[in-house]
Amino acid sequence: MDFALRKVAFSDLPGWAGDDPSDLLPALRRCRHHVETVKPHRSGSLGISSHDLLPAFHAADAVDVRDAAAARTFFEEHFQPFAIARRDGRPGFVTAFFEPTVAVSRVRTAEYAYPFYRRPDDLVDLDAANRPAGLDESFVFARRVGDRIEEYPDRRAIETGCLAGRGLEIAFARSKSDVFFAHVQGAARLLFPDGSSERITYAGKSGHPFSAIGRLLIDRGEIDAATVSMQSIKAWLDTHPEEADAVMWHNRSFIFFREAAVEDPALGPVAAAKVPLVPGRSLAVDRLIHTFGVPFFIASDSLTRIDDGRPFRRLMLALDTGTAIVGPARGDIFTGSGDEAGERAGAVRNDADFFILIPKAAAARYEA
Repeated sequence: MDFALRKVAFSDLPGWAGDDPSDLLPALRRCRHHVETVKPHRSGSLGISSHDLLPAFHAADAVDVRDAAAARTFFEEHFQPFAIARRDGRPGFVTAFFEPTVAVSRVRTAEYAYPFYRRPDDLVDLDAANRPAGLDESFVFARRVGDRIEEYPDRRAIETGCLAGRGLEIAFARSKSDVFFAHVQGAARLLFPDGSSERITYAGKSGHPFSAIGRLLIDRGEIDAATVSMQSIKAWLDTHPEEADAVMWHNRSFIFFREAAVEDPALGPVAAAKVPLVPGRSLAVDRLIHTFGVPFFIASDSLTRIDDGRPFRRLMLALDTGTAIVGPARGDIFTGSGDEAGERAGAVRNDADFFILIPKAAAARYEA
């Protein structure tokens, strides 16, 4: 492995005594329900399994969710923290994501013209059995045409009409950049003119690799690298309509969605772990290494925009993943839904210390 685990005490976690992880207790119960009634989460290469986590999932039922001290005691009794140390000596790194809120219409109008699409029926998941020779291994989706599988059309082809007339439109937004950033975040909460709302969540993608348009704009000298954020990128797109399409088409990846009810407005969308995200407490991780449902304590002196100017010190739960989230100490923090959450998430790019909490019965496997 290109990293090592070093056993530490809870007292070694910066700010542990002041953290309130009680919001994670209901999330642990939801993870248990999924593991026991649907299927266990796939274990990452580190080897922590849903079976390892189940005793703690069950014990969470007995803890008072209103008591921060009781919540900390629960984690201290059932988990052993380890610091994650990269072999190259570099620190961990965090970014953040959120669920945009987008005003939409059920029908296309002059004002609402930009669609969110459902997953097409010719989009197929690729694996070793059906991957055609010559198609780059980075593609995990493709198009089935008769008995042939080929590369799916990219963002430019889709936005210029290759899916028109197939009835795949879920709703229509006012701004193409609103649609684009919902693609980047992988979900959105749609607000209709009658006051109703609906959630859309990730259902697949064209298969093309994600390309960051922020980097493109920095390289062109359009945006300052020191201040780049989602907000600055969106402002540039909205004020350069004649150039915006070409810039967005630089990111050939295109996301398809499915509809979902907003069952609890306080929670985020159902993510890769198949349970709802908890604002401020959910972390996207590299699922090739880590297993969903594992707690992580994240500490960053430089990240102050999320916690009212204070350095970030929080216990998080691994509930999501992403193509840009690669490595043992790499995380993406879910900040919540709406514009305020977007403001918090927009410029998070910070070094951070990562501590993984391993169930005590399994911890002996990782002690040096």
